[in-house]
Amino acid sequence: MKHSARAVFVLGGLALLLATSGQPAHAQVRGIPVYNNGIPTGIALYGDVGFPNEDAGKGTAFAVSGRAGFGPFGATAVLATFNPEGAGDNDLSVGATLNYKVFGGPLIPLSVTLQGGIGYSKPDIGLLPGDEDELRFPVGLGFALTIPNPMVAIQPWLAPRLDITRVSGGGLSETETAFGLSGGIELNLLGGFGVHAAYDRVFADGGDPGIFGFGAHYAFRIPGL
Repeated sequence: MKHSARAVFVLGGLALLLATSGQPAHAQVRGIPVYNNGIPTGIALYGDVGFPNEDAGKGTAFAVSGRAGFGPFGATAVLATFNPEGAGDNDLSVGATLNYKVFGGPLIPLSVTLQGGIGYSKPDIGLLPGDEDELRFPVGLGFALTIPNPMVAIQPWLAPRLDITRVSGGGLSETETAFGLSGGIELNLLGGFGVHAAYDRVFADGGDPGIFGFGAHYAFRIPGL
């Protein structure tokens, strides 16, 4: 419990430090929902496609991510490309998360996971440092319920969060904090293959960006992890 309280304090302090006012908030990487459905066992590879609504730019996004679990701790890295409607070039973004399991275990179907993440992109430019940079910080909790079945494990989940967007350029910077909520379902077969779907919504001033996404994944079981 001491480690859990310390993790909550650190991530909460990060959120308060970054929270002011500014640009509209979206998900962590452009066009892809924020996933927070527990700590994987071993290493998993995920492929996703996302469909943002009009407030999130519309268009289509694709992403590939890797997840790893080490006991109660987990980490994720993601690379995404987003082609907004009416734009000529794709926007690239990268992201990473650190996760800590606050509650749950092998024999407990419910898990609660604390997550802090960062996403980086350069709208309409690329990923190299330049005139304008966009950083996104999702900080929140994920609640997942694993329903075992003989052939497939069903995992519905829900994840409220604090969603922070910081845009800087030309010597100026703006930051906006909003409430975000994502949720979905993941289906996992015994051999490691699975499929997943999620919906993400940010409740921001001037619009509510929403993203529907789905994809497939494969988990590699590593003895001892």
